[in-house]
Amino acid sequence: MKSDLSNYRKSYEKSALTETEADVNPLMQFRKWFCEVEDFGGVEEVNAMTVSTMGLDGFPKARIVLLKSYDENGFVFYTNYNSEKGKAILAHPKICLSFFWASAERQVIIKGIAEKTSEQQSDNYFDSRPLGSRIGAVVSDQSKVIESHAALEEEMKKLENQQIDIKRPAHWGGFVVKPVSIEFWQGRPNRLHDRLRYTLSEDGLDWKIERLAP
Repeated sequence: MKSDLSNYRKSYEKSALTETEADVNPLMQFRKWFCEVEDFGGVEEVNAMTVSTMGLDGFPKARIVLLKSYDENGFVFYTNYNSEKGKAILAHPKICLSFFWASAERQVIIKGIAEKTSEQQSDNYFDSRPLGSRIGAVVSDQSKVIESHAALEEEMKKLENQQIDIKRPAHWGGFVVKPVSIEFWQGRPNRLHDRLRYTLSEDGLDWKIERLAP
């Protein structure tokens, strides 16, 4: 069955991104855009991002996760280290994060090196989660084939009934992605989009800003 989508078109006209207005620090520029998108509205989860990895099977794979914090050290999210995603990152730590905020006609693409957060940081975040989320992380052998959803629910009920303090499993925790390149894309009319790419210098002290053709 063929579906012709060639007439799906949109004119991007909401904003612009110029070198004079962009912050010299890409993390500050990210913060600026993130807050503007929050204020603009129309995005249910502003912190939803695509994480792209190179799998152990040799295929790239992308999936949506939630950004939980960011600062000068990088971008942090949490997962099961034994999952397909976790194993892929541990084997190939060069990964890509991307955000697409359709309501603001903006996209951010981040290339970086992922490494585990400290155990204390993972503990602190895990302990801040609702009880149901903590139990879910314990009972789910993420990415493994399972018998049924009912089996997961049964395991969850067992832990709920025990009324014990749920601690972070050793195989669950955070990754911090330390960026080496951050590209900001702003939709513009006639497909003449703005693309500014920040590249980290080899000594890790400065960022080079370049404009890319759309």
